[in-house]
Amino acid sequence: MSSSDDDTPLVQANGRSAGAALSEEVISKATDKMMDDTTNTNGDLNPGVSIRNGPVGDGDGDVEMEDAADGANVRSASKRKARASAGGKSYAEPESSEEDKPLSKRRRTSGKKQAADSDSDDVPLAQRSNGTKPPKASETAIGEESDSDVPIERKLSKQKAKIEEKAEKEAKAIRKAEATAAAKKTTGNKSAANGKKKQANGIKKEESDEEKPVKAVAKKTAKSVKSEPATPAKKGKGKAEPTKEDVKEETEEPEGGEEGEEEEEEYRWWEDPTKRDGTIKWTTLEHNGVLFPPPYEPLPQHVKMKYDGIPVTLEPEAEEVAGFFGSMLNSTHNVENPTFQKNFFGDFQDVLKRTGGAKDPQGNPVEIKEFAKCDFRPIFEYYEMKRAEKRNLPPAEKKALKAKKEAEEAPYMYCLWDGRKQRVGNFRVEPPGLFRGRGEHPKTGKVKTRVQPEQITINIGKEAKVPEPPPGHHWKEVKHDQEGTWLAMWQENINGNYKYVMLAANSDIKGQSDYKKFEKARELKKHIDRIRKDYMKALKHELMADRQKATAVYLIDKFALRAGNEKGEDEADTVGCCSLKYEHVTLKPPNKVIFDFLGKDSIRFYDEVEVDPQVFKNLKIFKKPPKKEGDEIFDRLTTSALNKHLSSYMPGLTAKVFRTYNASYTFATLLKEMKPGGSVAEKVKAYNDANRKVAILCNHKRTVPGGHANQMEKLSDRIKGLRYQRWRVKQMMLSLDPDIKKKKDAKYFELDEDLDQEWIKEHQKFLIEEQRQKITKKFEKDNEKLAAEGKEQLKPEVLEERLEVLKEMEKKFQKENKTGKVEPEGKNPTIEKLENNILKLEQRIENMELQAEDKENNKEVALSTSKINYIDPRLTVVFSKRFNVPIEKFFSKTLREKFDWAIKSVDETWEF
Repeated sequence: MSSSDDDTPLVQANGRSAGAALSEEVISKATDKMMDDTTNTNGDLNPGVSIRNGPVGDGDGDVEMEDAADGANVRSASKRKARASAGGKSYAEPESSEEDKPLSKRRRTSGKKQAADSDSDDVPLAQRSNGTKPPKASETAIGEESDSDVPIERKLSKQKAKIEEKAEKEAKAIRKAEATAAAKKTTGNKSAANGKKKQANGIKKEESDEEKPVKAVAKKTAKSVKSEPATPAKKGKGKAEPTKEDVKEETEEPEGGEEGEEEEEEYRWWEDPTKRDGTIKWTTLEHNGVLFPPPYEPLPQHVKMKYDGIPVTLEPEAEEVAGFFGSMLNSTHNVENPTFQKNFFGDFQDVLKRTGGAKDPQGNPVEIKEFAKCDFRPIFEYYEMKRAEKRNLPPAEKKALKAKKEAEEAPYMYCLWDGRKQRVGNFRVEPPGLFRGRGEHPKTGKVKTRVQPEQITINIGKEAKVPEPPPGHHWKEVKHDQEGTWLAMWQENINGNYKYVMLAANSDIKGQSDYKKFEKARELKKHIDRIRKDYMKALKHELMADRQKATAVYLIDKFALRAGNEKGEDEADTVGCCSLKYEHVTLKPPNKVIFDFLGKDSIRFYDEVEVDPQVFKNLKIFKKPPKKEGDEIFDRLTTSALNKHLSSYMPGLTAKVFRTYNASYTFATLLKEMKPGGSVAEKVKAYNDANRKVAILCNHKRTVPGGHANQMEKLSDRIKGLRYQRWRVKQMMLSLDPDIKKKKDAKYFELDEDLDQEWIKEHQKFLIEEQRQKITKKFEKDNEKLAAEGKEQLKPEVLEERLEVLKEMEKKFQKENKTGKVEPEGKNPTIEKLENNILKLEQRIENMELQAEDKENNKEVALSTSKINYIDPRLTVVFSKRFNVPIEKFFSKTLREKFDWAIKSVDETWEF
């Protein structure tokens, strides 16, 4: 047997403990036969689509688990601790901020650099671990199909099988077309050679773009887009300074902000036949470095934290750390988390020791030993007061502060990249604070220290002026790395990850990165059939390493699992396919598998799926005793070995390409079948329906948002309000012409059954209050405008006069409720005008009902994940142009800037 990276037992290479159980190297026939007994499938479903029947133990208690039959524990006790209250006052939850995000999207591995497949372009597919159980499939309505007797999972499973069959035929057709074109070219070259003299220097002439074979699927493409092969990321050891390859795989994240000044001549890089080869990224580079956060401002003397009820004085550095915790007391899910408290308090005590500790009002030392005795509320109240003051500043002062902030940022917002002005994405150095992380990160609550210039490396052109560091400081290093797309970098103290200053999402470089990603997925089209055929065959291979490899590719292809990497003890226990442990996979005969683990960014991945019987059998073998909790299932496979195997099919193929390919190809197939008609709202819903199918087939799911029910209730009330308004207009018609009731159906004028008098009275109160807020807001804006112009403001009496209309409105509603009649409103009302008003209201009602249906159908599906990160944006552009729907309906301003290349590079005939 070969001792290649693919086959060698990987105990030492993976850093697994010597005591961990290791799968046998060769699967014996006896083992194979023994596992055949309970793997017969019922044949009801095509494996490959999630069935999501709820977590283990939810539902029938008598369901026998295959793991239990093997003598193993069905589930280990939950490791997720309940977050007990910290005691004292509870505060409201604030809106999420940038600090809620982890310090680095790229998680470092223990002993190995992160594999390329963990690119942060790939937003997590799993649900958040929020303490609630994932809903059952029966609770998830998927559009109109949810009304059918056929379960949506079965429908989509059959559809997925057809799409995969189509993909197989298309792949063969593409390769055949390319082979035919190559053969014709060879014949043509030979014929040409007979009529021409042989080149004197013997050097073969390179093919031009026009001479290269055209893919069969691109025949209808109006503007051909050339694919560029990507190079797999190299592997390294430890947490040393990042290599150039690390920088190439830097995170892709949409950036907001205003547009930069327009170039005199637009650079349409996607049409440039001389694209860069992936090595030299720039020739000249100029920028002004990074913007540091302001220095800490000490608290006023009267504002102090208390320890055991006594106000204590701290040195500025310790006071700042206390302020980190004190300022976020309203973020209860953080400050009441025991792990967060423990990590913060440990770092806080370290800072206290280093700075001389705390002192009471008499100057005596106070030893801070217990977190429970610390009272940060005075600090919280001070910062709340400052936030309120800022909110209540006069418009003129707010405008001045904004102008000052923009002036400070202006020098850092743009750089000159090969002479072209490009927007910089994240030029601000992160301020110090408390690390929050995502999910249940073990380091949540630790202190993020202030980044100093001495930690920062600048990347800039050799001939460019190096930006000046703050007075009294110097840069760690200045580099001229033309293969790097970063402008500055430093290492943060929490996880040891490197932070980079990169160009904005709408820059040429970021656009090219997205372009290459989707072109790589397009390239997979012509290999997918061979890959699937090979891994299905290898599922029965006698070598354990090969069988594990085939099973992993199956799971990655079918269920969009990430490849996964090893993690150190001090890192979040996040896993992917290759690093799944015994307890992460539960088997339910005949062929159902439950995955339950923390995925990327510590977000819970929970799914119950039906798999091919051979895959079910293989997982049983991989979990066979003496395997136990804590042991890895794919113990003879690593991410690097998996990606090395995949790259043998096509250069640069990694696990993450499958997610992009499956989403894009599925949507492209659905797009060909789509013929949406009607209004723009109906077309948008048709797009979302297709996007939702992609998300379900590719497992892009989320838990139902906490505020979903409340949002749906408000939307329902708005629809009922419009229907009530429609009834009022119809009653106005009767007031104008009582005989019209004979011309139209009597039902036409009836009040909808669900609009009872109690609801109507409540709604009328809402309408009056809504009008009050509008009048008051208009009054305040008028005064703000007058103040800005230096004119005398309106007196409160003016507002009282304007509010008089509400009394008339209230009287009118009372009269309508008593008589059941509605007086016509507006200038010179006529039956024709009122009928037009009804038509407008009905259109609004229809649009809002479509919106409500869409929102309900999408409550468990991460549509934005599919649309932004996995579906080729050119397909959305094709839909927009083919069905005449404004692209603004699908892409926000930020996304339109990010995908500018896609919007401008294709027309409605383009194909993925």
